Amino acid sequence: MKLLSVNVGTPRPNPWKGLSATGIDKRPVDGPVTVTAPGPKGTGAVGLDGDRAYDVKHHGGPDQAVYAYAREDLDGWEAELGRPLRNGVFGENLTTLGLDVNAALIGERWHIGPEVVLEVSCPRIPCATFQGWLERDGWIKRFTRAALPGAYLRVITPGALRAGDPVEIAPRPTHDITIALAFRALTAEAALLPRLLAADALPEEIKALVRTRTEDS
Repeated sequence: MKLLSVNVGTPRPNPWKGLSATGIDKRPVDGPVTVTAPGPKGTGAVGLDGDRAYDVKHHGGPDQAVYAYAREDLDGWEAELGRPLRNGVFGENLTTLGLDVNAALIGERWHIGPEVVLEVSCPRIPCATFQGWLERDGWIKRFTRAALPGAYLRVITPGALRAGDPVEIAPRPTHDITIALAFRALTAEAALLPRLLAADALPEEIKALVRTRTEDS
């Protein structure tokens, strides 16, 4: 398991949400990239040096510091969409190889290279920017059906990341709440929502959402 690339955003106009810019256009960078825990959500701060979020209501902050997507899943989408998909095109900061990102357990920790430790926090939920960026009508529904969302991670130990860094996972929690299961619960399969509370490392705002939806049902 390793990092195939480390990707940092280039600001682009965002007509799909009426915002001044989007950072979804991530590109692989050469050399090390510093990773630190960002400040609170609402500032646009993210984990990688030189990157930022522009939809500050929905992106950024400590629980969405770093976004990872597997190269194997990008390859699957390439075949389905009939177009090349370079590393970073889904807006991911880390393109991984040999790591089943969607089977990652909420709260498991990734030791990357000699310094960095990240913790899996929650799945990515697709939005209008993602659909507009890929220029695919119906993309949000298609992406949701596939339930291959990729994972957001929080920074436990800061340091530097670079392409080729090995990834080791330890520890893994004893629950069975994966990124894919959490995504399905939060999108199309509400009956799964009560199971999510077994994952203590879920962001507090998601826990509160789960409790509200469960109480209302």
